[in-house]
Amino acid sequence: MAVILIVEDEFFVRQVAELMIGGWGHSTLSAVDGEGALSILRSAQPIDALFTDIRLKPDGLSGYELSQQARTLRPELRVLYTTGDSLTDKIKLLFVSGAHFLQKPYMPRGLQDSIEGLLAS
Repeated sequence: MAVILIVEDEFFVRQVAELMIGGWGHSTLSAVDGEGALSILRSAQPIDALFTDIRLKPDGLSGYELSQQARTLRPELRVLYTTGDSLTDKIKLLFVSGAHFLQKPYMPRGLQDSIEGLLAS
């Protein structure tokens, strides 16, 4: 099974995502912000995918900025974005090559399908 790094600044949302993804047999790591995620990504810890909110706390990296730096560190890293904001053309343009998207609020089946699709890509 895969190791998924979850980056979400909302405690409850992060905890639920960890429980769901862990319940499907994957290992999870988590961070509340981009800097914490980059610390994990700089380690030797194997990571197969990054699941990040696009909008993280306003004083730090956005999920998009995080994914750019993460893919510099780990070019093979798969990225799944999520946001509760509406998808505008501007947000669509922010996606890096090979990234996937899941709109919030998401249901367990939607998250599972997105994770499986991401890992299969």
